[in-house]
Amino acid sequence: MKYLGLDLGSRTLGIATSDATGLIASTYKTIRHNEEYDRLLTEVQQLVEELKIDEIVLGFPKNMNNTIGPKGELSLEFKEKLEKLVTIPIHLQDERLTTKSATDMLIMGNVSRKDRKKVVDSVAATIILQTFLDRKRN
Repeated sequence: MKYLGLDLGSRTLGIATSDATGLIASTYKTIRHNEEYDRLLTEVQQLVEELKIDEIVLGFPKNMNNTIGPKGELSLEFKEKLEKLVTIPIHLQDERLTTKSATDMLIMGNVSRKDRKKVVDSVAATIILQTFLDRKRN
């Protein structure tokens, strides 16, 4: 089973993929979209076909008190639209604090601020996907 992990932000989409066994998540790329969500949906659909993805894991940002705010609503809407384009399952994965975790990891790795901005979203997508894979395995 091959998975695609997505971290949807207001300006970028971080993307991660799993290995063919569905055990290990790796960063793939970041797409800048500037709120052009329809174009983004098409790009994700193309990635699903090109990479032969079996399932998608979409980050679901909840508030710290477990309520769903505007960003969570955006993820739900994106998921709903994506489900009309692809026939594979799309899972929501709680993504609270993943961007902070990704930033902290990059800082610990001595990645410069300029370079961190380029990869933080794909690293966050990797954390989202790996969390899902680990939870599924256990």
